[in-house]
Amino acid sequence: MRRVLRTYPAQRDDIADLVTRRPLPGPQLPQVDPFLFLNHHGPQTYRPGNNGLPFGPHPHRGFETVSFILSGAMAHLDSGGHESVMQAGGVQWMTAGSGLIHAEISPASFKRDGGPLEILQLWVNLPGRLKMTKPAYTGLQREDISAVAVEGGVVNVIAGTFEGQAGPVESLTGVAMMTVELAAGGKVRLPAPRGRSVFFYVIEGRPEVGGTVVEPWHLVTFGEDGDTVEVAASGPVRLVFGHADPIDEPVVAQGPFVMTTREEIGEAIRDYQAGLFGPAPVIA
Repeated sequence: MRRVLRTYPAQRDDIADLVTRRPLPGPQLPQVDPFLFLNHHGPQTYRPGNNGLPFGPHPHRGFETVSFILSGAMAHLDSGGHESVMQAGGVQWMTAGSGLIHAEISPASFKRDGGPLEILQLWVNLPGRLKMTKPAYTGLQREDISAVAVEGGVVNVIAGTFEGQAGPVESLTGVAMMTVELAAGGKVRLPAPRGRSVFFYVIEGRPEVGGTVVEPWHLVTFGEDGDTVEVAASGPVRLVFGHADPIDEPVVAQGPFVMTTREEIGEAIRDYQAGLFGPAPVIA
C-alpha cells in the first residue's frame, strides 16, 4: 500500500465570477509528472440570466485537457469541428496535440435558467514525440462511462482499467483516469502500479487514505512503497484518481502552450497567429 507523503491545499484564484481553486501547480508542487494543472470551478449556484462560463475561443498545443462536469453543464466547440454539450457526470477528453482552438461555455439553457455548477479541468502533458499529434476530442455523458460497483460506492472508469473493466478513452500514453464516489462506510483499493505517478484529488468529503485523513480540496502525493492506494469513507466522498508513466522531459509552458523548449513555444505562437490552428469556433 502506498503511503501519503504530503497533502496540498487548492489555492483560491477566482476567474471573473467563477469560483476557482487550484491545487496544481502550487507553491510547493509544480507538477505530478505528467499531470500539470488542475482547476476546480465551483461549487456555486448561478442566478437566472447569467453570463455562464468565461472561456471563449482560445488555443492549446502540446498536451491534453480532461474536463469533469460534476454539476451543471458545459458546451464545447473547437476548430476541428467538434461540438457537444456535456451534462453532470460527463467528461470531455481533448487532445490539443499540434494545435486546436476551443471554447468552453455554458449552453443557452444554463445561462437562461441558472443553477448549480461544478467543473474540474485537468491538463495532462504529452511527451515530445506526441506533442504534434493530430488533435482529437471525445465527449462522454455519464452513461457512456464504465461504472464499477465497490463496497459502498462506485468507481467511474474513464481511461485505463479497474477490476477488469476498461474505460471508453484509449489514452495515447496509457493514462488511467477515474472518479470515485463513496458513501459513509464505503471503501476501495485502487491500483497504483510501481513506477507510475499517482494523481489524487479530493473533491468532497474527508476520506482516510492509507490511514491519513485528507481534507476536501486537497491534492495528495504518495511514496513509491506499494502498488495500491486504499481509501475509506466515514461520510460521503468524491475524488479524482489516476496514474501514468512519468515523461521525465523538460516542461516549458507559456499560457495555453506546453512544449519542451522555448523555441517550440515561439513556434506555437507564430503558428497560432498565422491561422494554422484552424478557424476559431463561432459562438452564437
